[in-house]
Amino acid sequence: MSKKKNKKNQKKTDKNLKIQEFSSLHSRKNNRKKDSGLKKTLLSISKILGVLLAISLLGIVVYGIKMVVDGNKFLNDAYKPRETSQVENEKIDVQKDPISILLLGLDDDAEDTRGTGGARTDSMILLTINPSNELVSMVSIPRDTYTHISTKNFDGNDKINAAYAHGGVEGSITAVEELLNVPINYYATADFQAFEDVVNAVGGVEIDVPFTLTEQNSKGKKVVKLKEGKHNLNGEEALAFARTRYVDNDIERGKRQQEVLEAIAQKAMEVGSLAKYKSILNALDGHVTTDMPPSRILSVAQSGLTKDYKFDSYVFSWMSYNYGEQSMVGLHKDSIDYISHKLRLSLGLEKADDRDDASYKFETDGLVDPRTYPQDGMAIDDY
Repeated sequence: MSKKKNKKNQKKTDKNLKIQEFSSLHSRKNNRKKDSGLKKTLLSISKILGVLLAISLLGIVVYGIKMVVDGNKFLNDAYKPRETSQVENEKIDVQKDPISILLLGLDDDAEDTRGTGGARTDSMILLTINPSNELVSMVSIPRDTYTHISTKNFDGNDKINAAYAHGGVEGSITAVEELLNVPINYYATADFQAFEDVVNAVGGVEIDVPFTLTEQNSKGKKVVKLKEGKHNLNGEEALAFARTRYVDNDIERGKRQQEVLEAIAQKAMEVGSLAKYKSILNALDGHVTTDMPPSRILSVAQSGLTKDYKFDSYVFSWMSYNYGEQSMVGLHKDSIDYISHKLRLSLGLEKADDRDDASYKFETDGLVDPRTYPQDGMAIDDY
């Protein structure tokens, strides 16, 4: 195809694109009302690793590990190291050095002793923890993001949530590192059975549901119905609320998941009995994996008890389109660059520039990163 024809087609495509902006791209600071609890050190730590229940791991460690005899066994069972990262990570002092953690929520229909066989990642959250400046930075990656995936068994483009199915944890880590140009030190996974069980173990979570919801449960065997308003959701209801994809979009879905996880962390901290701690540990047992050694989990937790972490959450600017018979997400290149800079800055890999001034406000130019948008993609309207 000639350059002239390509240019003509590009103009036609650009004309038809309706870019989905979600407050352009924003950073939610901990001085906002909904995040006011993050000013408390303990809640900050619970949320850091409470995202995807990996940090229920931390929260339980901090408050219950000395009370529960089975705690050390749980941490040791969850420990699944990666050979490729062990040597480099041994040099890290997690109480002083910044680290990055990829949190993966697994959508798994296969029978597996640890709930990870044949799974795709329903949630992908990359966070960095910088003890020196007491800052946690986090971004949720839309599961339908079209990107390059390279594993031992696959090399091509697909939705980023398929990276796990193509190459397990290593596949997901490689895909995220390549997309964002951010090295990942550790990972943590949790499946949705753990999500349901932990919510039930803490006695449910109070959520103000902003819409009427009719959704199948995670096993596809039952319909969950919720009316608009405040509810104390059980595990099945909380998961349906967090996962539903048909009332808004992937970005809002990520926000709902964070809201539920924060509610779980708050309830977990209210738990005061040995029986409750055991219930939470039992809910997580066999459903959580991480390559962070138990001793380092305790060190991160100890750091959190002595520091007042601030919390910055970032959201990509993006568009949606059809490719073949699937709905895909294309990320705006400048938003990838901006978020990559923020994460790399928190890891000490880049120096501050004008984008880090207090007066700076990010505004996208609306150009989609070609890595996340195939030439024959067909743009669709906003949801």
